[in-house]
Amino acid sequence: MNELDALVDSARASFAQAATPADLENAKAQYLGKAGRITELMKGMAALSVDEKKTRGAAINQAKQAIEAALNARRQALADAELEAQLKAEALDVSLPGRQRGQGGLHPVSLTMERIEQIFGSMGFEVAQGPEIETDWFNFTALNTPEDHPARSMHDTFYVEGGYLLRTHTSPMQIRHAVQHVKKYQARLDAGQGMSEIRVIAPGRTYRVDSDATHSPMFHQCEGLWIGENVSFKDLKVVFTDFCRSFFESEDLVLRFRPSFFPFTEPSAEIDIQFQTGPLAGRWLEVAGSGQVHPQVVRNMGLDPERFIGFAFGMGPDRLTMLRYGVNDLRLFFDGDIRFLSQFQ
Repeated sequence: MNELDALVDSARASFAQAATPADLENAKAQYLGKAGRITELMKGMAALSVDEKKTRGAAINQAKQAIEAALNARRQALADAELEAQLKAEALDVSLPGRQRGQGGLHPVSLTMERIEQIFGSMGFEVAQGPEIETDWFNFTALNTPEDHPARSMHDTFYVEGGYLLRTHTSPMQIRHAVQHVKKYQARLDAGQGMSEIRVIAPGRTYRVDSDATHSPMFHQCEGLWIGENVSFKDLKVVFTDFCRSFFESEDLVLRFRPSFFPFTEPSAEIDIQFQTGPLAGRWLEVAGSGQVHPQVVRNMGLDPERFIGFAFGMGPDRLTMLRYGVNDLRLFFDGDIRFLSQFQ
């Protein structure tokens, strides 16, 4: 065995003994580094003749290639061993049963909102939507609640720059929808002709400075409006009675219209319901406010109150949800507790 063959065998033995990539790099330096054995052999060729250099150089290059091949083979072996160890450490037991991901669903208040829209939609009511950041005009003044009106104290809300506020009810959408409706039929009105009735509900989020077991700073409301030339308080009683009985799926549900005051309706009434069976049987529960639209509000819509008349109502979908599902704390709807919410899926 000549010198170069012995050198290749020595390199292979050193590489085989390297247990880590770092050890392998140290072994490589002994043979292929700047001060390694191959480099020294190449430097020793300076004193040889031209013919000897060709022969000697070819032999050294062949030995160098054999050492590099052994080095690469050991690198791959170490990498394969590391990968195998990692796979063993991270092995999965595929015989274990899988973890089933729960199926999502609508929030209980969203279910109620959809139910409200469906029921009133069957009665011919449109759904109106609008901004949650309102102007003073639409939220208060247009609804017959000027700046010095004491009713404003019941609507303490959040104000933002520029004279805007977070709406305290969805009644502003009644005004917005009515104004757009009137603009659409203005030519017919100017000509003394008839106009299609305004029949709309306005569900959405509202805001007031209030927080306890039955109140939240953010809550939901659904306002309703029906304006026409022949709409009476009797229509209000029929419509809302049908709605409540459909919503609670109870034909023996009893309603009571109790006199009250709202600046945007006159006369006004609170609406109470009474269940005849179940845990709430016999108790009167307030669910909505209502009344005949005040003439000034009709005028602010751009209509003649001597000719057009109608009713409005406002209810809290959150409270309806609590009654429908037997929930006793409003805050549960906003805590995000999956254990609570999953009951409604």
